Amino acid sequence: MFVALPKTEEARVLGRQVLRSGTSVGANYREAQRARSKAEFIAKIGDCLKELDETSYWLELLVRGEIVAEAKLASLRDENEQLLAIFTTISKKAKG
Repeated sequence: MFVALPKTEEARVLGRQVLRSGTSVGANYREAQRARSKAEFIAKIGDCLKELDETSYWLELLVRGEIVAEAKLASLRDENEQLLAIFTTISKKAKG
């Protein structure tokens, strides 16, 4: 997605933010899988949720700023929302 963005400064800034927060989810989930305690697992899943929420924000700004057409980001935004739902469920079950 990042390489397909327009070559404007705004697109580059927001694109880097999406890239950073989006890839951070995977790194935090990997750390959660290697957690040494339930509390550490819950904390790392919480980090995943924060990064997913942040990714949602940056994607929203790309659309609101008319940098990328909403239709082009629809599937990516939908996937992000699905991951938010999945990680919310994981978090709730781990806390329960």
